[in-house]
Amino acid sequence: MRQRHTGGTTGQSSPNPQKAAKIVIVAISSLIALKVIASIITGSVGIRADAVHSVIDLSGAVIGLIGIKLASRPPDSDHAYGHSKMENVAGALIAAVIFLAAGTIVYEAANRLLGGFVVKMPLVGVVMTALAIVINTGISRYALRNARAADSLALEATARDMIADVMGSAAVLAGLVLVSITGYAVLDPIAALFVAVLIIRAAYITMKNSMSGLVDTSLPPEELDLISRIINGHGDRIAGWHKLRTRKAGAERFIEFHLLLPRFTNIEEAHAVADEIQNEIQTALSPCQVNIHIEPCTDNCEDCSITCDQEKE
Repeated sequence: MRQRHTGGTTGQSSPNPQKAAKIVIVAISSLIALKVIASIITGSVGIRADAVHSVIDLSGAVIGLIGIKLASRPPDSDHAYGHSKMENVAGALIAAVIFLAAGTIVYEAANRLLGGFVVKMPLVGVVMTALAIVINTGISRYALRNARAADSLALEATARDMIADVMGSAAVLAGLVLVSITGYAVLDPIAALFVAVLIIRAAYITMKNSMSGLVDTSLPPEELDLISRIINGHGDRIAGWHKLRTRKAGAERFIEFHLLLPRFTNIEEAHAVADEIQNEIQTALSPCQVNIHIEPCTDNCEDCSITCDQEKE
């Protein structure tokens, strides 16, 4: 008994991760232009590192959009369970690109520290970096809100990358302010190295979340507890249940278990019980597919919480 349930209520607008991803791409493109101009004017390696990160954000957002589009395709003859894992693949690719960006920033900052440099017009950099932080904060919060509403792993990966960019920009801003106050240009590449650390952290979180779906990690404990409560809520009609297995691909959950019913339950009654449990789980954890295997109860009546007519045996 398997059924796909996408949830939603008639009359309510559902989250649109594709639209959110497109808006993010436009916003990041604007940020790149702003940061490149600021980097050219000031010569700041911190701003340059921030611009590189935004380029990575853009490539990640594009990968995320492609992943979201592919994941939304319906099941076909070659993909009976759908294409949900494309979001996990997209998230893993985004994480890999973010790691690459961190390495590039570390290399650039190390060269500046060893070779020497001068930061020109730091006040211009301060103003433009502050503007970038405001824009990036707004768009990252928008992306994360939509990612959570749609349970979109690819969009969440993009949002987390942008949040790291915000923190990195804040570090760059602090470095530029300190350069303006103290005149020590070495603080600029130090800020860039701090940006790299934040990027690496964001990449690790993104990779971990993406890989958990690719290797079929079980659903989190709170969701497993919810499933157990729903099934146990029918304790007056079932003889027990076991062999619960769960996984998640993209936004979609896959849940299966064996349901024990009194051995003299007819097919119509058994289907009604299983269907009711299935619908409750799908409502609580949408979108998901639930597969219930029905079994007759055993002879261990003392382990059963319901009363049935064993005299028919």
